Amino acid sequence: MGVISLVVTSTLRENAAREVLAQAGLMIDSAAAIRSYTETEIGPLLDDKMASAFRPQSVPFYAATQNFLTLHKEHPDYSYKEATLNPTNPRDRATDWEADIVQRFRNDSTASEVSGTRDTPVGRILYLARPIRVDAGCMGCHSLPSAAPATMLARYGSDNGFGWQPNEVVGAQIVSVPFASAESNAERVRRDVLAAIAAMLVCVLLIVNVSLYVLVIRPVRRIARIADQVSLGDTAAADFPSGGGAEVAALSVAFNRMRKSLDKALQMLGG
Repeated sequence: MGVISLVVTSTLRENAAREVLAQAGLMIDSAAAIRSYTETEIGPLLDDKMASAFRPQSVPFYAATQNFLTLHKEHPDYSYKEATLNPTNPRDRATDWEADIVQRFRNDSTASEVSGTRDTPVGRILYLARPIRVDAGCMGCHSLPSAAPATMLARYGSDNGFGWQPNEVVGAQIVSVPFASAESNAERVRRDVLAAIAAMLVCVLLIVNVSLYVLVIRPVRRIARIADQVSLGDTAAADFPSGGGAEVAALSVAFNRMRKSLDKALQMLGG
């Protein structure tokens, strides 16, 4: 049972980790959809208002991040960040480990996704990351300070978030989940699986015990009782039973044959 528990636990943890990463992938896809919607639908509606005040709601990065900050309240285990090497908004600046991921995407243009684990003060976390590439919609605000809206410069300054190049990897969408979340899911399923296995083993043992009693133990007890009667000279004792398993039935046939031979021998001696 211990070996089964280890195998089940290992398998379930791997499956739970894959499931968590799959959910993280859906979150990143949702963020990409929000960014696209903001760029194509919300941005144009706010363009004419940029002259009087900068509207961060028109920025795809901002919209996706704000959406997941709201989602984080309902799902605190998941965190989302659009980690950027040179962001306009300081909160989007990549930390050291996030910058390493971004650099991996910059060094390998074919990489579309990176996942893994890392140790933190609160325990191990699982992460899934996808690259953020500069598209045409980004260039209006992030190419040169002179091309950016004056209201954006007034809010964020002209030192950060510029110099981006078309199709350049400038950041990464990163979803992080505590490894404990995957382990918790695996532990819950493990208990259910082991309980089911234990129940099956109990049923099998019951079936084996009942079968053993019906096919072996009970017939052998009857044979022993009749053999005891015969050994005491009880010629009226019943025949040995023919029921039970094949081996027990063969034993009964042999005893009956021996008894008949004994009866004939006694009759010959008595005659």
